Amino acid sequence: MEDSPRKSDAASAVTSILVVDDDTAMREMLVALLEDEGMRARGAGSVDDALEAARDEDFDVVLSDIRMPLRGGIELLGELRQLRPETPVVLMTAFGSIDSAVEAMRRGAFDYITKPFKNDVVLAALDRALQRKALESENRRLRRALERASSFGDLIGTSPAMQEIFALIRKIGHSKGSVLITGESGTGKEVIARTVHLTSTRKDGAFVPINCTAMPEGLLESELFGHVRGAFTGAHATKKGLFEEANGGTLFLDEIGDMAPGLQSKLLRVLQDPEIRPVGANRGVRVDVRVVAATNKDLKEEISEGRFRVDLFYRLNVIPIHIPPLRERREDIPLLAHHFIRKHAGERDVRLSTDALAQLTSLPWEGNARELENAIERALALCDGGRIGVEDLPAVAVAPEESAFEESLLRVAAAESWTARQLIDRYTQDVIERCGGNKMKAARILGINRRTLYRRGEARLAEGDE
Repeated sequence: MEDSPRKSDAASAVTSILVVDDDTAMREMLVALLEDEGMRARGAGSVDDALEAARDEDFDVVLSDIRMPLRGGIELLGELRQLRPETPVVLMTAFGSIDSAVEAMRRGAFDYITKPFKNDVVLAALDRALQRKALESENRRLRRALERASSFGDLIGTSPAMQEIFALIRKIGHSKGSVLITGESGTGKEVIARTVHLTSTRKDGAFVPINCTAMPEGLLESELFGHVRGAFTGAHATKKGLFEEANGGTLFLDEIGDMAPGLQSKLLRVLQDPEIRPVGANRGVRVDVRVVAATNKDLKEEISEGRFRVDLFYRLNVIPIHIPPLRERREDIPLLAHHFIRKHAGERDVRLSTDALAQLTSLPWEGNARELENAIERALALCDGGRIGVEDLPAVAVAPEESAFEESLLRVAAAESWTARQLIDRYTQDVIERCGGNKMKAARILGINRRTLYRRGEARLAEGDE
């Protein structure tokens, strides 16, 4: 093997390589080469030693000889695919064993190199493996982002309140300060958080979201800070936490108001001194992470009730962003409604009728934009042709004056001891009148078949003749 003064591109990132070879001289020489290139390298003389090392540490690449006593590189590859499926494996083989290397690649090896080789050949193979791993990691991150993305799409709004939020986000792009986003459920807190990340100097780093109510305290601590092998039952391998995954980027803590008090104190320490300690570890790991938190709770009330730490609140509330509910920015409703139609209509050209848009704009939307999106999606499924009418809107989308009428109708029915049949007939007739006599539209609102509606009318007429 010949030396080369070339510096590997892989050395531009902090990388860790596991070198597996039963030949001590070869193993030590490769470890020295990689360390000279600025990488962290660890040697293992057998498959068993390599698997033990892989359980303790998540290596970026494994470089292994294919022929070793007892078990060789192909056996190691099979077990690593189970233990560390995202870790690329580069195999080394003598020229006469190329068939074995090709078979190993069919089983999932990233690449192979033949002995004897030059330094540049080894480093180039490792560079390719590192680049592939970085690309796959980015693809996984983007898929997770898509899966976890807010259900009501991109940030949209022309109301003064939303324009103020946009202006604030633009101003804080260069800030490292923590951000606390407040607002009711469904207002778009995660969309705001993503916008904060994408307009900041950290936009090239990862955006890592986690819901603080989705898991128990112990599991959430492990997810945030990671754990070492053997830290608790089931910790079969060392795992990086989300703080490390978000290093250089943004960690989004959704529903921070539901975080357990014990974990609040640990988060506070990280915000005060950016160092995390994985569960079971004896030493900490420095991180560079911007924390964006969100909650639909009144944290000041939570503080007064003793459920949230006041010092953590002030650490998080460096840059507060409050999202008003949709009912307080009704001018945004038409924009959002049309956005959701484009999102869910596919190839169809669908428009809102004037009455339907007026109805949508008048509603309180307790579930905010998420509820609005659900209403639009349902209307698209029910509407005929390319027009959404009032009759296509879900039953929950009832205008306030209609709700008041129904309440008064129930009071009259109770006072006059109406039968259920009388109440149904009165309500049915009222719906028909509000639909201008259009029984097809009335049947949709009532949730019954049009023929059933006609039969009810015929039955009432027959009773009147008697």
